[in-house]
Amino acid sequence: MSKSEWGIEGPAEEYWFNTRTREVEVGKQSLAMYRLGPFASRAEAEHAEETVAERARAWNEEDEDNA
Repeated sequence: MSKSEWGIEGPAEEYWFNTRTREVEVGKQSLAMYRLGPFASRAEAEHAEETVAERARAWNEEDEDNA
């Protein structure tokens, strides 16, 4: 009997941004050191570097506020 027949859903599809090839990958295809993610959609993964930069700015501002 398959998982779906038991009512068990498989893992959601994950998208990763590969920093070396600069391409979006579906699933874990490359080494972890080259991946950003996971993201819920291809569009989110395409903007991974922007997301990381925004989060880093927010964390830096938070650190400055707490200093």
